[in-house]
Amino acid sequence: MTKIVLTYEDFVSLPDDGKRYELHEGELSVTPAPGTRHQDVLLNLTLMLAPHVRTSGHGKFFLSPFDCIMSDVTVVEPDLLYLDDSRLRLVSTRGLEGAPTLAVEIISPYSKQIDRRRKMALYAAHDVTWYWIVDPDARTIDVYRLQGDAYGLDARLDGAEARALPPFPDLPLDPAAIWP
Repeated sequence: MTKIVLTYEDFVSLPDDGKRYELHEGELSVTPAPGTRHQDVLLNLTLMLAPHVRTSGHGKFFLSPFDCIMSDVTVVEPDLLYLDDSRLRLVSTRGLEGAPTLAVEIISPYSKQIDRRRKMALYAAHDVTWYWIVDPDARTIDVYRLQGDAYGLDARLDGAEARALPPFPDLPLDPAAIWP
């Protein structure tokens, strides 16, 4: 049996039907549009991170939908992403042509395995320095740092105490402002 490998050209011809399409090493991944809890957390994190990045004058912040074209056969759309100054040159009219400094995924029941396994491996393989997995049910943010070719847990936000997370050492995140 021959495996069909899709490319970026195939990806851009997919329908605009409200589903989230990604290419994972040429394989199409489809998930439904995020639910309200996911969107609440996404908005809350955006309201904290985007102004901080803008005021710092360093790097750039994007939110989904925004294509990260890691290769011709790997295109992902993290919920949030941050580029430090050294990666700004990777932004094009198509999206990001390479890896962000930070990719943030807010897990949902249907994306839990994809985000914790497949996307974690993809992000590591494509040199994404930091990977946050945000779990609204557990009310946690796990921060992973790329160490060689795999991620190691670097920090965790849980409980009620505000805490700064890498790569933003000067931005304490208040859990009460994150979780709806």
